[in-house]
Amino acid sequence: MFNSKIMSTDTVPKPKIAVIYYSVYGHIRTLANSICEGITEAGGEPVLLQCAETLSDEILAKMHAAPKDESVPIANAADLPTYDGILFGMPTRFGMAPAQMKALMDSTGGLFFKGELVGMPAGCFFSSGSLGGGQETTALTWVTQLTHHGMIYVPMGFTEKIMFDPSVFRGGSAYGPGTIAGGDGSRQPSKEELAIAVHYGKMFTSTADALKRGRAAQNA
Repeated sequence: MFNSKIMSTDTVPKPKIAVIYYSVYGHIRTLANSICEGITEAGGEPVLLQCAETLSDEILAKMHAAPKDESVPIANAADLPTYDGILFGMPTRFGMAPAQMKALMDSTGGLFFKGELVGMPAGCFFSSGSLGGGQETTALTWVTQLTHHGMIYVPMGFTEKIMFDPSVFRGGSAYGPGTIAGGDGSRQPSKEELAIAVHYGKMFTSTADALKRGRAAQNA
């Protein structure tokens, strides 16, 4: 009986991972692309989504924001339970998630009361203007959102060897991949930061796949 259950997981579809981001200057979008690359390499199906913008065109123009990629769909709370894992990418705003990402989570009340995200693996990635700019506090305060939904937070840990190299100037931490944008947003994600993002995409997908297969075997 045990072996037949294990064999039955061979027909389980590959995990579908939502990568939801909010990006003003493109840094988080670049990290999201690398994470999607890692998801694909690990045998998963990445679904790239972006948060709805809450700022006016006038304000965005004054911020010199990069144009939005209209080809990327807007994330919808109602669709979140259809994924096998969710990764949230966000810039720091005074050590917390930006209002646009928070607005998405604030719209999940109906999912919360039905428990539709319970057991869903989730993680985050982030950017800040400088070292010590709030990347870890952004992750820590985002974990509270996941916790209230009963989601399974999948941190990166120190599973990528680059993270042990003190000579490399980079963003990110055990909580997830990250990048340093610079005070004026001119610094772009480095090759090391992108490599870490690819690694996390692979690692997260492996975890989501194991959960999906385990649950399929349990229900077989």
